[in-house]
Amino acid sequence: LSVWPDAYYMSFNLFSNGTTFMGADACALDRNAMLAGKPAQIICFPQTSTVASLLPSDMDGTIPPSTGEPAFFMNFGKNVIQLWRFHVDFNTPTNSTFTGPTVLPVSSFTPRCLHACVKQPGTTQKLDAIGDRPMYRLAYRQFPDGTESLLFNHSISTGVRWYEVRSPNATPTVFQQGTFGPDSNTRWMGSIAMDQSGDIALGYSQSSTSVYPSIYFTGRVAADPSGSMEGEQ
Repeated sequence: LSVWPDAYYMSFNLFSNGTTFMGADACALDRNAMLAGKPAQIICFPQTSTVASLLPSDMDGTIPPSTGEPAFFMNFGKNVIQLWRFHVDFNTPTNSTFTGPTVLPVSSFTPRCLHACVKQPGTTQKLDAIGDRPMYRLAYRQFPDGTESLLFNHSISTGVRWYEVRSPNATPTVFQQGTFGPDSNTRWMGSIAMDQSGDIALGYSQSSTSVYPSIYFTGRVAADPSGSMEGEQ
C-alpha cells in the first residue's frame, strides 16, 4: 500500500483456490473520494502469472510529482530491476493505463532464499527470508532542482541489495546501487528511504548462529562514494 497525490495505490498477489498463483494485481483507490467520505472507485490491472509482488511508489517530502504523473511500481528479475507506470483516471476509467516493464540491468545477484533458511542461535529452527520479492517501501522523493529519485531494495544471498533510480518518468536510470553485507551474518528484509539532503537510511533484520534475530541499520550521506554505506548500528 502506498500514498500518491492522485490515489492510494496497492498491489496484491492473486491465487485461485488459495493454491494456484494467478499473478499480481496493481490497483488505484480514489483517495479524494475516500478522504471526503464518498463512494470510491478502485481501478485494477491484473497481471499474468509471470508478474508477482509489485511494489508501488510511496511519496516522501513536500514536492509532489507533476500533475498527472503516474505512480510507479517495481520488482526485480534475473540481474535486472523492472519499472511500471500506473496512470489513473477516475473520471474516465477507460483512460487509465498500466504500462511496462522498463527493464534496467543491474549488478548480478542471487536472490536470498524463500523459506526456513536464516540461522539463529540455540536452535535448528530457521527463519523465512522471503527473498523472492521486493521489500517495502518503494520510496519516492523529488528535489527542488526537479530530480526525481526512487529507492528500492531486496534481499540477496550476500546481504541487502539497494538501488537509487532517477528520472523514472522520463528515461529511468540506475543512479547508484550497492549490496550491504560486511560479514557472513544474514541481513535481510530491508527498508530504505532518503531525506531532503540526499542522505539515505537502510534498516534491516540480522541473524546468525551467534546473533539473535535483531534490527540493525546503516546509512550514507550524499557525499559518500556511490553505492556505499557506512558502518552499522
